[in-house]
Amino acid sequence: MSELRHIRCTTAPTGVATLTLDRPEVHNAFDDALIAELTGALHRLDADHAVRVVVLASNGRSFSAGADLGWMKRMANYTESENLSDALRLADLLHTLDRMHKPTIARVQGSAFGGGVGLVACCDIVVAAREAQFCLSEVRLGLIPATISPYVVQAIGARASRRYFMTAERFGADEARRLGLVSEVVDADALDATVAKFAEQLLMGGPHALAASKDLISTVADKPIDASLMEITAHRIAHTRASTEGREGVMAFLEKRRAAWLP
Repeated sequence: MSELRHIRCTTAPTGVATLTLDRPEVHNAFDDALIAELTGALHRLDADHAVRVVVLASNGRSFSAGADLGWMKRMANYTESENLSDALRLADLLHTLDRMHKPTIARVQGSAFGGGVGLVACCDIVVAAREAQFCLSEVRLGLIPATISPYVVQAIGARASRRYFMTAERFGADEARRLGLVSEVVDADALDATVAKFAEQLLMGGPHALAASKDLISTVADKPIDASLMEITAHRIAHTRASTEGREGVMAFLEKRRAAWLP
C-alpha cells in the first residue's frame, strides 16, 4: 500500500492490521482523497487472508474532526448532482467499514466529530481514551448527519439520536459508553494495551466463524422471532457445524489441543 498518502497501514505477524489516519495537521479530517484511500485500503485488507483483525486509529490529538474545511469549501459550489456523487462515496466508505468480514476495533485517542463519529459507529469494538470527546455537529452548519445516521442510530438508538443530532452538544467517553457507541474507556496510556487485549481475544476465534457471526447479527437484529427466523438460524448453525473450520474447532476442543487457526 505504498501509494497511500493520507493514511498508514501496517500488519503485524499475528495478522492484526492497523490503518492510521495520518493528517494530524487538520485533526484527521477527511476529504475525497482520504475517503478514496481508506475505502480502497479496507477492501484490500478484507480480501487479504493473512489479515485477521483490523484496527482503525489516528495520528495526533484528534481521532477525526469529520469533514475537511477545504473540502467543505469546494462542496459549497457543487451542484446537487455533484453533492450526491460526493455523499455516495462517503456512504460507500461507511458501508465498507461496517460490513467488513474481519473484526474491527476503533482506537479513539481524541475527539471524534461529525463523520468521525460515523467511523467509530461502524467499528465492532471501540476503545476510547478517557478524555475523548464526541459531537454530531452538523446542524450547527445547517447540515444533517445523513450518511452516518444509519450507523449512529444503530449504535446509540433513536432516542439518544434525537437529542445529539439536534443539540450538537459535545459528550465525553463515559457518556459514549453509556449510549453504546464506545465499548471500553481507559486512560490514554492504556489504549494500546487494551486494543491489543481485544485483538488477542478476537484472534482466538475461527476466521470464518467471526465473519459469520458479524453477518448473523445484521440478519437477526430487530427481526421478529418467527418460524422464518428460526429456520434461518437453524440452517446457519447446521452449515457451520458441517464446515471444515467448525469440525476442526469442535475436535480441537474435545482433544484438548489448539485449533488450527491459532498460532
